Amino acid sequence: MRRFAGRTALVTGGAQGIGFAVAARLAQEGARVVVADRNATALEAAVGDLRARHPGDWIEAEVLDVTSAERVAAAVARVVRDAGRLDVLVNNAGVLRDGWIDQLTDDDWGTVLAVHLTGAFHCCRAAVPSMRAAGYGRIVNVSSRAWMGNPGQANYAAAKAGIVGLTRSLALELVRFGINVNAVAPGLIDTPMVRALQPKVRERLVAAQPGGRMGSAEEVAAAVAFLAAEEASFVTGQVLSVCGGKSLGMGGVA
Repeated sequence: MRRFAGRTALVTGGAQGIGFAVAARLAQEGARVVVADRNATALEAAVGDLRARHPGDWIEAEVLDVTSAERVAAAVARVVRDAGRLDVLVNNAGVLRDGWIDQLTDDDWGTVLAVHLTGAFHCCRAAVPSMRAAGYGRIVNVSSRAWMGNPGQANYAAAKAGIVGLTRSLALELVRFGINVNAVAPGLIDTPMVRALQPKVRERLVAAQPGGRMGSAEEVAAAVAFLAAEEASFVTGQVLSVCGGKSLGMGGVA
């Protein structure tokens, strides 16, 4: 299925994990994909992988720090110039600086908010003018089940809750221009970050899942692809939980 044939997508934080899975899914379905990440080495490897999977398709790399408004604006301008349009924006860039509240430093707080929330704001602000001119756009923000609260993640939860608020506000602002804004809220997903946890911690988290398993990055990518597609034309301002039912009960760590 080539739902995104003729469409151009920009995916931030796309060098690994959920972001890479999203970029791969959109490329598989025919999109011209720009993969953005601040890790140039990982980005080169990711784009090389995607080009090998889809020879001849339009897949580009963009080294990008989303905390810089100027760099984001320049990157989006390049995408619009080179591809002629920007149809889909997926805000996935993120970082973790976990700790109990009395252990969090100002830098821990500021860095997480800057990358997740301010970075998404920068990207949305830069992308909207071209989408509005085209009368079409899909913005999908990657939040987290943690937006409802998580012990030891006050900074991360605040950033992800902020993304929900940003999503809902922009949905109301932009729907009249044919631009839909939604969010996905993944729970425990099998990513390099989760694999780096101590085995006992990982086992405890999996045991707390209603279905007894982690989700895959590809399952999150499938949800993003639905929200990014033309067929989701009457869906905006929503938060789609991809958490195996974990969000139905409070407590624990996502």
